[in-house]
Amino acid sequence: MIRIAAVGDIHMGPESEGTLRPSFETLHKNADVLLLAGDLTRHGTREEAQVVAREIKGLAVPVVAVLGNHDHHADCPQEVAAVLQEAGARVLEGQSTVVGDGDVRIGVAGTKGFGGGFVGRCAGEFGEPIMKEFVRYSRRRADSLRAGLEELRGQDCDVRVALTHFSPVPDTLAGEPPEIYPFLGSYLLAEAIDTAGADLAVHGHAHLGTEHGMTSGGVKVRNVAQPVIGRAFHVYHLAESERGVPEG
Repeated sequence: MIRIAAVGDIHMGPESEGTLRPSFETLHKNADVLLLAGDLTRHGTREEAQVVAREIKGLAVPVVAVLGNHDHHADCPQEVAAVLQEAGARVLEGQSTVVGDGDVRIGVAGTKGFGGGFVGRCAGEFGEPIMKEFVRYSRRRADSLRAGLEELRGQDCDVRVALTHFSPVPDTLAGEPPEIYPFLGSYLLAEAIDTAGADLAVHGHAHLGTEHGMTSGGVKVRNVAQPVIGRAFHVYHLAESERGVPEG
């Protein structure tokens, strides 16, 4: 049984330092990896990133993360990523990584992703340059996720997980105002996941959303924003004999 712990939107700052560490220190009993689905800080400052770093440094399980829109707010996402990497996290943006020991190999492909909306109600690459760049940026993020998942095919992984901040499906946005769906995710991410294949997709961003969803290709999607799961992290179980069917 492969155990994937995940959480997003922890929005940490100096006032919240130490609140997650006690729970994170129990991870080795429950999980093989911890995935952080973006919006780890409040405003994307180095100081806030250092708070997150102290929560995750020296944990007994590997930590893989993507950044979210809040982590970009101060215009220094590279610094935020560097601080987390110094604490031992693998921070992905269009890359993939394999974690685990010889018995369990978990492949993770990650990107922040971006908005644009979903089939039937999505932004198009037409009109003003800034609008075309909006859609092209979202497409580039999705293309990098697909490339990362495809790269993992040759890595002898037991499972492959797509890790994003923005949502690939509208299912997990249920509860959010429909008017803001285009700013919460993009169908391009789901296309990338279905094209390359994955056993599980996790994301954050939608605080008022729903935990459970699925791509049109049948990949289970989980919204792990902390306000949705209501805990320090949630663990999903992937049985090798039933890959692609997360329990919980």
